[in-house]
Amino acid sequence: MTDAHDTAADSSLRTTGGAPPDDGGSSAEQAPTPLLEPREGIPPVVADEAALAEVVAAFAAGRGPVAVDAERASGYRYGQRAYLVQLRREGAGTALIDPVACPDLSALDEALSGVEWVLHAATQDLPCLREIGMAPTRLFDTELAGRLAGFPRVGLGAMVENVLGFLLEKGHSAVDWSTRPLPEPWLRYAALDVELLVDLRDALEKELDRQGKLDWARQEFDAIASAPPPEPRKDPWRRTSGMHKVRRRRQMAVVRELWQTRDRIARRRDVSPGKVLSDAAIVEAALAMPSSPHALAALNGFGQRVGRRQLEQWQAAVDRAKALSEDRLPQPGQPVTGP
Repeated sequence: MTDAHDTAADSSLRTTGGAPPDDGGSSAEQAPTPLLEPREGIPPVVADEAALAEVVAAFAAGRGPVAVDAERASGYRYGQRAYLVQLRREGAGTALIDPVACPDLSALDEALSGVEWVLHAATQDLPCLREIGMAPTRLFDTELAGRLAGFPRVGLGAMVENVLGFLLEKGHSAVDWSTRPLPEPWLRYAALDVELLVDLRDALEKELDRQGKLDWARQEFDAIASAPPPEPRKDPWRRTSGMHKVRRRRQMAVVRELWQTRDRIARRRDVSPGKVLSDAAIVEAALAMPSSPHALAALNGFGQRVGRRQLEQWQAAVDRAKALSEDRLPQPGQPVTGP
């Protein structure tokens, strides 16, 4: 372990300008230390059953909480499946697992039964982890802990910098994690995401305890861990960006038909729906109500790169909405069921 990591492991709450209110600590700012390499180097990606069995045994024999993270390919692929899973535990080191090659991690989940999982923004990663057989029974969410403690910036990079005094490089957060093989700089970034997660957890636990909020936080963490998977969203097409511009029911039907057509294509091709057709183009077509592929092609989002066959496909969706009877048109709004 390097001196820098010794400092992180042994430090109490330290800040560089992002402390919670009334932290009672020193006001002097310290320049953060760049965190450039995992302490044991970049581990090889686990991509077969034999290597996975070794990881399961190592993490079962480890000590203390386990840091867990997952990388998705949002904006590139359809859905929110995991394309890389990162873990770190004292006595086991860091593991990078390819869930495409190893889609069933239930043995690892069993090995970690009863162990506290440390995640940052747990609700983002838990759905894709459940898909591959992993679900915590105990949880510590460092993002939620930061919110409860009053930190103004609770992204992982900001929390590691403000609490532990280290600078995480975040340049690969939005890359296409479905890429194979994954480039070494991406793997370094992924390993560093769990490098100090347990250290961050320990410091935040002390801060929450100091503020008298630790029991409250634990109740929140338990609620997240025990919550059932969310129900499928009703009428997801209503969340189309720019939907507030669409006022008429017939226009809303156009949005629905275009959204559903786009979703079927994106699912079949396994690409992000936005790469098939943008939300802005859907709203543009709903407002214009074009009468032909030629008229559709004149709208933003349906320009030169859209072929004749695709234009006809989108126009057919518009025409279906136009042909609906009044009683089959969507209602203008949904009742509010929560704050």
